[in-house]
Amino acid sequence: MTDPSPASLADRVRDGDVRFHEIEEYADADTAAAARRRIVAEATDTDVDVLGEYAFDAADAHGSNIENMIGAVQMPMGVAGPVAIDGGALSGERYLPLATTEGALVASINRGCSVVTDAGGATARVTKSGMTRAPVFRVADVAEAEALVEWVRNSEATLREAAESTTSHGELLDVTPYVVGNNVFLRFRYDTKDAMGMNMATIATREACDRIESETGASLVALSGNLCSDKKPAAVNAVEGRGRSVTADVKVPREIVEERLHTTPEAITEINTRKNLVGSAKAGSLGFNAHVANAVAAMFLATGQDEAQVVEGANAITTAETTADGDLYASVSIASLEVGTVGGGTTLPTQAAGLDILGVRGGGDPAGSNGDALAEAIAVCALAGELSLLAALGSRHLSSAHADLGR
Repeated sequence: MTDPSPASLADRVRDGDVRFHEIEEYADADTAAAARRRIVAEATDTDVDVLGEYAFDAADAHGSNIENMIGAVQMPMGVAGPVAIDGGALSGERYLPLATTEGALVASINRGCSVVTDAGGATARVTKSGMTRAPVFRVADVAEAEALVEWVRNSEATLREAAESTTSHGELLDVTPYVVGNNVFLRFRYDTKDAMGMNMATIATREACDRIESETGASLVALSGNLCSDKKPAAVNAVEGRGRSVTADVKVPREIVEERLHTTPEAITEINTRKNLVGSAKAGSLGFNAHVANAVAAMFLATGQDEAQVVEGANAITTAETTADGDLYASVSIASLEVGTVGGGTTLPTQAAGLDILGVRGGGDPAGSNGDALAEAIAVCALAGELSLLAALGSRHLSSAHADLGR
């Protein structure tokens, strides 16, 4: 082909000479995206030229991050902070990158960050780590289910050898069996270092499943049996954790609460109990918090995380209490925060810039430390957001802030 222009490529697709999803075989990724935009614009009678205004080469995204690319959706990014963090993997004052279209969100988190820093900073720690994949096997009956469970418990070294043969980074930590009638679920848990690790865990588990089928009478039904549980609200993740379980806390002196947040430790404590704890329990919620998903989602988008896993990242409990000396203690514990600093969307230039702002891009030394650092930053961000929103409710400023900033 001598003229791989967007117009000529679009004509060839319409004529049936080239398939829509195979345009990259005839032109570079940016030209292919332009050709698809032309086809979609004509088919839908829509002006989509703005989608062609993006800051990275289409080749950086097409294939590894997106298929049938026609452009990019751009979101405004702001920063909150700096906020002082005393983490197990991240320390010092850091700006937090936040991508969102919700007015007032960055301002609210920024206020929380300022209060946290003036209070001496937040402490954050990753308390558990492990990415899971849980295949489901079919067996004849409960006796065969018991036999499979026994085999798994006696063969962890065999399963570890099989799983780890597929990766130079991942480590199989444990395998937990669950029996439901003639169904056996095996919840594999891996240390995936600085990668979020879902693909790593899936490939490794597939190899382990082949070994199970070859040495037992069990039959693999699905590589994912939903006991993982990925991209769905699930109690198992709230209890056992998935990805990284991380907690951040802060003690805010009473005078800072009163002067900066315009409320009292007692008011914030009561609101947290009645709203975040009792209200969430009555609603049957898996997240006992005010709006942790806001912070998680904004930082996920800014740093190239899998946005669908916000549903697990919002699986968090916020606590607040008035201390014996009259100050405010507050914490956020996120049970299943699935993040990584290598692979996936972290390789895109704009998202890599978000990681660079935090100083956590790429593999850490030791392995896993950058992933832990990102998790700690997100937890502190969520804590700042919770403090600010609870204070806004306590001072009855929530509606006025949204009226001023969110419209």
